[in-house]
Amino acid sequence: MTETKNERLPRRDASGRLTSAGDLVGVALAGLVGGVVVLLLFEAVMSLVRLSEFGDTSGWLALILPVWLFTEEFRAADYGAYRVIVALLGAGFGVAVGMTLAGFASGPFPALVSGAVGAAGLTVVYCLVWFYGLRWLSHRAG
Repeated sequence: MTETKNERLPRRDASGRLTSAGDLVGVALAGLVGGVVVLLLFEAVMSLVRLSEFGDTSGWLALILPVWLFTEEFRAADYGAYRVIVALLGAGFGVAVGMTLAGFASGPFPALVSGAVGAAGLTVVYCLVWFYGLRWLSHRAG
């Protein structure tokens, strides 16, 4: 009989944090895509009922699941001021990149698309700053 190795994905460490930047970005983007799909369905229903035009809803609403993931990652991190500093830096850089991308996309695209583009930029930047910044600061702090 052959044994199969059942490795649970995404991989987490003992404290519950995701172990690789790829896992963190992948799970966050999967949540973002899920949020965009729900927004598209909501927009389709609202436009079929003629309550609004398609694309009027802000795409930033797709951030609900990634923010939930970021909150769980924050809770799983060890206590210390460095996790607050990294979370604030990640949020600041993420908002700056997200708003820039949303601004570039707001001209030719509706609010749903420009907001989703901004949310994707925020998600990727926050993930990278959180993952690498947290590990770097935690090693420096001891």
